[in-house]
Amino acid sequence: MPAATGSGSRRRSTTDAGFALDTRSLGRAAGSRREIQRTVTLPDKIGLDLINIPAGAEVGLDLTLQSVSEGVLVTGTVSGPIAGECSRCLEQFTDHLEVELTELFAYPNSATEQTTEEDEIRRLVDDLIDLEPVLADAVGLELPLQPLCEPDCAGLCPECGVRMAIAGSDHSHEILDPRWAGLANFAADSPASASGDATAR
Repeated sequence: MPAATGSGSRRRSTTDAGFALDTRSLGRAAGSRREIQRTVTLPDKIGLDLINIPAGAEVGLDLTLQSVSEGVLVTGTVSGPIAGECSRCLEQFTDHLEVELTELFAYPNSATEQTTEEDEIRRLVDDLIDLEPVLADAVGLELPLQPLCEPDCAGLCPECGVRMAIAGSDHSHEILDPRWAGLANFAADSPASASGDATAR
C-alpha cells in the first residue's frame, strides 16, 4: 500500500542523489520532462526474508519525470540483482530483477493532495521525491513468496534429504509397508530361510 513521502521518511536526502530526486529543475509547466539514469548502492536490503535485493547491491534507475497538473509523474524501470533461498531445495541462488514504476507525487496544496488521505498518494516534500519507499513496495509485490532456484526444482528427497537435482531421476528408496515390517524380519531370521540359503549354496 502506498506510503506518504514526508519529513519523517528515514534517510531522506536534501540533494538530488541516490533515491532522492530533485524536481526544481523540472519546473511546474505541464508536460515538462526530465530523464534520469543513475546507479545507486543500496544501504539496506529491499524485499522479503527468502528473496531480496541485498544491501550493498547496485540498483540501476532509468526514469522519466514529467510535470502534470497535480504533481510529478515518475515512470520507468528500476533493476538490480536479487539473492534468494529456494523454498523447495533450500539452495542459495541469484537472479536479476527489473521493476516497472508508475507513480504520481502530488504538489503541496494541490487538489489531489487536499482530497486524498495520507496513505493514498505520495507527495512532494520540499520539491524532492523520495523513491526508496516506492521501490520497496514495488519490489515486495514483484518477488515471489515461495522463491524457486529453477521453475521445475524437484526439491529434497523426503526419505534422505538429498537434493533431487544432485541425486538424479533414478534416485529411490525401498519403502516397506510398516504393517509387514515384522513379518519381513521374521522371514529373514527363520530356520527355513537359513536352510534354503544353505541349499542354494
